[in-house]
Amino acid sequence: MPSAGQWLAGARPRTLPAAVVPVGVGTAVAAGQASVIWWRSAVALLVALALQVGVNYANDYSDGVRGTDRDRVGPVRLVASGVDPKLVRTAAWGCFAIAAAGGLALAIAASLWLLLVGAACIAAAWFYTGGPRPYGYAGFGEVFVFLFFGLVAVIGTAYVSTREVTGLAVAASVPIGLLSVALLVVNNLRDVETDAAAGKRTLAVRLGAGHTRLLYAALVAGAFGTVLGMAFHHPLVAVAFAAALTAVVPVRTVLAGADGPALVEVLGQTGRLLLVFGLLLSIGLAW
Repeated sequence: MPSAGQWLAGARPRTLPAAVVPVGVGTAVAAGQASVIWWRSAVALLVALALQVGVNYANDYSDGVRGTDRDRVGPVRLVASGVDPKLVRTAAWGCFAIAAAGGLALAIAASLWLLLVGAACIAAAWFYTGGPRPYGYAGFGEVFVFLFFGLVAVIGTAYVSTREVTGLAVAASVPIGLLSVALLVVNNLRDVETDAAAGKRTLAVRLGAGHTRLLYAALVAGAFGTVLGMAFHHPLVAVAFAAALTAVVPVRTVLAGADGPALVEVLGQTGRLLLVFGLLLSIGLAW
């Protein structure tokens, strides 16, 4: 039976900002435009965390049974370390069940259309590395991360309070989506050689390490560039530029050619960048 520490490591804490930050930003959008219904934001956070942990366990299961994780550079995964794959799969679907229950409550309270959104989120989480034709193995992971951890998460969180999709919510979702993609990009950059050997054709494998490093820098720059555009209409969001101080080290490290274990630290730094950026952007939006 896996220990609590193994389950925690399998949940991949460095990736959890991708679940927390979009909900915070979406709530800030609602606060700046209307009154926030706080219990709905709290449930949205539960849903986001359950989906994030669920997709991490699902990836662990699917990559583990395929043998993709056998010789990976990063932390050893649950299945690769000998944990029963069925147990990991059950944990993944348990998380999805929690997300589905929370999503059902939000759909009843706000709009039944959210049931379709929730079903799409769970399907995207499972088929990233699961099923006969996982889209993550074909290089489309970044597209889905931008869609679900950027657009859907931010706009959806704002929607459950305001009951409308606004231009501000859409604009705010873009930089969050870009930084969430940056998390995945640096993760895949770290594993580019082992993924290529295992036949996992991620975008990093398709682009090659050099172009992937440039993509990472472009995603970070794009997030700040989007805020610049937003600041013309909502000047207070410019406070998010202070997060640039936390972007310098990871971008410089990636562009300098760091690989292997050094990129594990960059993954954590990118998560912190997303947290700081999201917090500051939320302050500007709510203010």
